[in-house]
Order: sequence, then C-alpha cells, then structure tokens
Amino acid sequence: MSHLGVVEDTLFVPMLGRLYASEHCPQILYDKKALELKEKLPAGLLKPGDQNQYTLLASAVRSANMDRFIRSFLGRRRDGVIVQLGCGLETTYHRCDNGRTRWYAVDLPHVVEYRRELLPEPERETYVAADAFDDDWIRRIRANVPDAPLLVTAGGLFHYFEEAKVMGLFRMLQQFGEIELVFDAVSKSGMSMMRKKYMRQVGHGDARMFFYVDEASELTGKIGGGVEILAQEAYYRHIPRDGLRFSTKVSMAVSDRWCMVKMIHLKL
Repeated sequence: MSHLGVVEDTLFVPMLGRLYASEHCPQILYDKKALELKEKLPAGLLKPGDQNQYTLLASAVRSANMDRFIRSFLGRRRDGVIVQLGCGLETTYHRCDNGRTRWYAVDLPHVVEYRRELLPEPERETYVAADAFDDDWIRRIRANVPDAPLLVTAGGLFHYFEEAKVMGLFRMLQQFGEIELVFDAVSKSGMSMMRKKYMRQVGHGDARMFFYVDEASELTGKIGGGVEILAQEAYYRHIPRDGLRFSTKVSMAVSDRWCMVKMIHLKL
C-alpha cells in the first residue's frame, strides 16, 4: 500500500464506514460483500482511531445515497449502464446489481490493481484503469455501449481537485451521448468544516480540498450547454436516524440545515 498516495489512500475510509454501518447501523446500509472482505484488509486500517459515529457513518451514507440513485435510474432505464468514477473499493455492484446491467468501475491503475486483488471482476462489471479526468475511459466505454444511457457516479471524488479540472470533466462528458451524473459536494462552509474536523479524524488531515458547490444552479450555469438539474438533496435527507447517538443526530441535522453537504444529480 505504500504506493498509494494520500488521496488514493482515502479509499479505505469508505470501506471502514460501510463495515461500521453494516455491523452497527444496518438500517442505513448493509454491505454483505464488505463484511466478507473484512479479513482480507490490513488490520491497522480497520481501527476507527479518532473517528466518532458521525464521521464513520458519513461515508456509509454516501454509499446509501448512491445506491438509491442507481436503483432509481435502473428502474426507469432498463437499458442503462452504470459507471463509477474513483471506484476505490466500492462494492456497489454487489448491493445494486439487477442481473442484467453492465457496470464499469474506473480508477487509477494502481488502485484498480489493488481492487482486483480483493475483488475479482464480477460477470458484468469491467474494471477500467484510467485517470477520471482524461477521456480514455469514456471513449472505451462508448466503444462498447455506444448508445446506452449512462449513469456516472463520483462519490467523494471531486473535493480534492481544482474547480477548473472538475468543470473540464463535466464538459468533456457532454460530448459523449446521453449521460446523467450523480456526485456528492460540500458547500464552502462545509469544506471548511471538513478540513478542520472530518479529514483529521479519519487520519487524512494532509489531504487538500478545493472543489465546492453552494448551489447546483450556479454550477450548471458555469458548465453551460443546457445541463439539467434532476436533483439537489441534503445529504442526510433520506437517512433513518433511529438508534443513532444524540450527537450524531445533531450533527446530521446541522449539516442538512445549512446545506453543508449535498447530493447533486445532473443530466448533461
């Protein structure tokens, strides 16, 4: 794992969150595949350290939100294809696959190599070793499914990159047919809080963050080209809170009240 950089190394944070949710808060997310992989993961990375329940669940909530968008998309687009950018060690395929959909999991070559060691490619999921901000991966996918509607997900990815780079990706995707995009984004104030508390608690206080979205309408105006906002939702809006610690409930309520983190769904 020494070859993983600071940003790539954060791929273990979502796994830890999904394990915690599966073992303690399955009403939020139950990830059978993550539990199966637990014994294969580096023991030192499975310790929560300074994390509290709120920070542990933040990553699991992202997965739960993504699952909801994916299931909805596949429910209305039977011919749809799922593409996960910055897939890391996500196990979404094993939670949401409907038995017919084609899936693509995209990440940097050394991350895909590590992913493949833990998670051999399933029958209909293809791993693509590529930089999310280059067009090689989308060209390869479109060569295989030239006309299929795509749902591209990017969980916990864009925070770490400059706005110009993220905007370049959005505009690039506009050139490749029918594509919907779902991602999580922090507001400017949410980014400040994330830097001060969350990233330090998960052991990555040195990870730099740049991209934020205060309003989806401002973002689409910058992208241009007739982008449609399909959804902008408070991060914890659909998350059951029964049985959670009081401090966790308060933190979730504050985050949603001030729109510190949100899910954004666009039609490019």
